[in-house]
Amino acid sequence: MMNVLIVDDEKLIVKGLKYSLEQQGYKVFAAYMGYEAMELIEKNTMDFIILDLMLPDADGMMLCKRIRADHDIPILMLTAKDGDYDKILGFEFGADDYMTKPFNTLELIARVKAIMRRAGKIGEGKVIASGSLEINWDERSAYAEGKEINLTAKEFDMLYLLASNPGRVFTREEIFRQIWKEDAFDVRTIDVHIRNLRDKVEQDAKHPRYIMTKWGVGYYFNKG
Repeated sequence: MMNVLIVDDEKLIVKGLKYSLEQQGYKVFAAYMGYEAMELIEKNTMDFIILDLMLPDADGMMLCKRIRADHDIPILMLTAKDGDYDKILGFEFGADDYMTKPFNTLELIARVKAIMRRAGKIGEGKVIASGSLEINWDERSAYAEGKEINLTAKEFDMLYLLASNPGRVFTREEIFRQIWKEDAFDVRTIDVHIRNLRDKVEQDAKHPRYIMTKWGVGYYFNKG
């Protein structure tokens, strides 16, 4: 699990980003002040930092420079400013990328993944391809017809479990234990997740190509 640190004093932005990144399978830390960020960096191994340019107690540029001096952690800088000078300065101080507010969360997540890939934090291994569907474990991403599918963490885990065992039928209880790491207490949630997965992955959810049902038993991934 990748550790991502968000450094921003706008709590609503932090809350929204934290939720979206956790849905992608990341462990997210939050800091609202510069000194909080440094404490978290020193106490935890961070894989990525999303850093706001303007903080109440610190200049984001200088904080970026300070982090870069001691740590090789990819940094995406956020700012309300939209000027070439600030972008150039941010890159000079060690930022890997730059986004202005307001921003599209899906685009930000895509940039995080791209930067991590370039930095060698995630690779191209553990990729499952079937038809037009591609599932990448390291990136925790899935694509259909070349377009990324917006999956929750549990939906991705369930899809990868089935796809990495093509043809094997999993009971609802088995899927629950594998994904939730505990004994099943309500297997109906599996049916809900499967239905949501089909809506996102299949071209025609009523006539699925990938996620199949074994009536009276459970679900499996079509290996054909």
